[in-house]
Amino acid sequence: SVAGDKDAGEEMALGQYVAGMGFSNVGLGLVHGMAHPLGAFYNTPHGVANAILLPHVMRYNADFTGEKYRDIARVMGVKVEGMSLEEARNAAVEAVFALNRDVGIPPHLRDVGVRKEDISALAQAALDDVCTGGNPREATLEDIVELYHTAW
Repeated sequence: SVAGDKDAGEEMALGQYVAGMGFSNVGLGLVHGMAHPLGAFYNTPHGVANAILLPHVMRYNADFTGEKYRDIARVMGVKVEGMSLEEARNAAVEAVFALNRDVGIPPHLRDVGVRKEDISALAQAALDDVCTGGNPREATLEDIVELYHTAW
């Protein structure tokens, strides 16, 4: 929230609470599994790490999500009527990229200090993270390395 804006801070706290109730019941996934090492290695704020990684992991997971991305695109203001499932999935991913730009999230991991030479170690830590197992698509070490490179 904006510094000093008590109402915005309260709304953010409520949002965190509601999100926590949701993910404690259904688990997280690869986005969080990949974000945790960024906090551990670089002190990257968890929300920023998640936001940078989210659209990349969404694209990776797209074929394993059924109609969910169509719903995401719709609630993000995309007119999905007449779109194929693949188009709607791509639109959802692009809507998340656009939201990140709109709110000032750095577009790349390198923008928050991630070093390319650390990607292998980050990927191993992400693969071992408890959250990664909850991903809709099983990820290999090579998949995670590629995702970090794509987001870098």
